[in-house]
Amino acid sequence: MSPTDREDLRQRVTKAVEAFLTGQRPRLDAISLDLIPAADALEAFLLDGGKRLRPAFAYWGWRGAGGEDNDAIVSAAAALEWLQASALIHDDVMDGSDTRRGRPAVHRQFASRHRAEGWQGSAEAFGTAAAILLGDLALIWADEMVNTSGLPAEALRRAQPVYDEMRTELMAGQYLDLLAQAVGGHSVERSMTVARYKSAKYTVERPLHFGAALAGAGPDIIRAYTAYGLPLGEAFQLRDDVLGVFGDPSVTGKPAGDDLREGKRTVLIAKALAAATSDQAAVVERHLGDPALSEAGVAELREVISSTGALAETERVIGELTGSALAALDVDGLDRTARDVLRELAVAATTRRG
Repeated sequence: MSPTDREDLRQRVTKAVEAFLTGQRPRLDAISLDLIPAADALEAFLLDGGKRLRPAFAYWGWRGAGGEDNDAIVSAAAALEWLQASALIHDDVMDGSDTRRGRPAVHRQFASRHRAEGWQGSAEAFGTAAAILLGDLALIWADEMVNTSGLPAEALRRAQPVYDEMRTELMAGQYLDLLAQAVGGHSVERSMTVARYKSAKYTVERPLHFGAALAGAGPDIIRAYTAYGLPLGEAFQLRDDVLGVFGDPSVTGKPAGDDLREGKRTVLIAKALAAATSDQAAVVERHLGDPALSEAGVAELREVISSTGALAETERVIGELTGSALAALDVDGLDRTARDVLRELAVAATTRRG
């Protein structure tokens, strides 16, 4: 599959999301025209950026299990963008993030609207409440888009348990992430558990299972997708952790060191603390989670992460996990084209800069 073909799938997913939203707008308008800004915010969030990785893995999970290309599978796969939107909108609220994809986070947008209109009450509370509700709406629309995708009812019944598991694991991972920031600590095992359930499984493994279940895949394909998807998802999240500290804001769409200000207890931080001297550990504990962390503070933390070997070790693990994922694709019964594309997606997911 050429880069042009990958971009074609990405555009098809975007068009499917856009068409679904176009169909939803009259429902909101009929309730109240005051909902127009809410629909506009969701449209901007869904259509202005995003890598479309989860729909890609769902689509190729389907193709790998023998499913043929059609608009219905693209629509069902595209529904995962609504699930992702829900997770990100809520995540930004929980983390107090200012930006997402180079734009103000949804809760910041609605807080600004409140202030600009001179409304009563707290602008921040209004923004938070609005974002929670819009995230909930995105979650509802994810379900609706799956169920109205045009796929046969029997295929949807087969996939429902996978879809339910994916959503449950995502919410469980979000809570574990929240808990890790509250209780502190620096266990690599705990940080990896958070990474696995908050991001890894629902980014790669479960979308693959979702597509495979829709296609009626057998157990051998499901096992191969787990052996590929879980390590790749973990490598994807570790790359995200690295970018959250060392990434270029013009590419990532978030300020440099934002994960550090939010106090993220990532695997990268856990590895740094496990190898740190007492002085280095004191630097981490002093700066990590400081919302007013300066560029100088970010630089200090980067130095600790690099000098303890945590960055190099995390890069090594990313390479090891990616290699394990690629090896798992050598299984009988997997569509050859899908195998080639999944190899390409593995490299793209783990070498990205944003």
